[in-house]
Amino acid sequence: MKFTDLAKSLEEGLAPVYLIEGEEAYFRSHAVKAICAACKISQPLLNDVREEGENLKGEKLAAFRDSLYSMPFFDEKRLVRVYDFYPTEREWETFLKGYVQAPCPSTVLCIVNAQKKPGCDMKKKSGVTFVDCARAGEETLQKWLFSLQRRAGLVPEADAVGLMVRYCALNAARLKTETEKLKCLLGEGGRVTRQVVEEHIERDVEYKIYELTQAASRKNFNAFSQILNDLLRKGYDENAVLSALASHFKTLAEIEGMRGSDASIAKTLGMNAYAVQKDRELLSLFPKGRAQRLYLEIYTLLCNMRSGLCTKSGALTAARAKIFFEQTKNER
Repeated sequence: MKFTDLAKSLEEGLAPVYLIEGEEAYFRSHAVKAICAACKISQPLLNDVREEGENLKGEKLAAFRDSLYSMPFFDEKRLVRVYDFYPTEREWETFLKGYVQAPCPSTVLCIVNAQKKPGCDMKKKSGVTFVDCARAGEETLQKWLFSLQRRAGLVPEADAVGLMVRYCALNAARLKTETEKLKCLLGEGGRVTRQVVEEHIERDVEYKIYELTQAASRKNFNAFSQILNDLLRKGYDENAVLSALASHFKTLAEIEGMRGSDASIAKTLGMNAYAVQKDRELLSLFPKGRAQRLYLEIYTLLCNMRSGLCTKSGALTAARAKIFFEQTKNER
């Protein structure tokens, strides 16, 4: 199940064994907190046990398996967390398969991994409840944030929620923190509007880079200059700006040279279909070949800068001139 489905699952009851896995640290942390809360542990020093997976080998793994049958003290449930645990197939078969098939009814075992590593695929094992904590897409995060703000006593508007997700670059931990800030600012029943988000939520660097590339593609010089100056003032490097611009125009050039549906192109390029759709809309504003020309020219500037033929500021100034002021015969 997805992390966003865990709360509803816990309302129906606790599973004996959970695998909480994925790169989103916020989801992993709060999945464990939600399971711990569902266990209703009043004596955490006695009944909330933490182990490190790298220590569980050989006899220690056997002893750990046996300890799962220990009874809780002064509580109905005992929570055992194991972090970064990647048993081999043989270790699973020898030490853990039997326990998972006949778990201790008063123990809840949580295996918490940041990523999938070589070893047995535990999420496919019978008796293991998998909680997917991979980084969520924009649509999933919008639904989650909408519910989060409603639970916080706020009244979110759909377009404001979507904008906030993009401003925070799909970072769940930051979305939670910013929601708490809005609750303090707006109070109970406060309405989260697009204006509120624009005034009170700081744009993430990734979103600012997105805005920068959009302004470059639309030849909006004023917006481009304002965003660029803000990035540089806050310590963002010229090399990173040029790299982002080169990558943007390279993607546009690739899409321009491809045929097929948004979905098929997205699959080929490893992108989201919606992103391909928006890039095609940008390309409709371009003379044919402009994206390819800008990519090659900005990439050349990057190479010259890295080889010492020009300075960072000189390369960025030249790139800005090529984007906004230079035209080929086809573009006139």
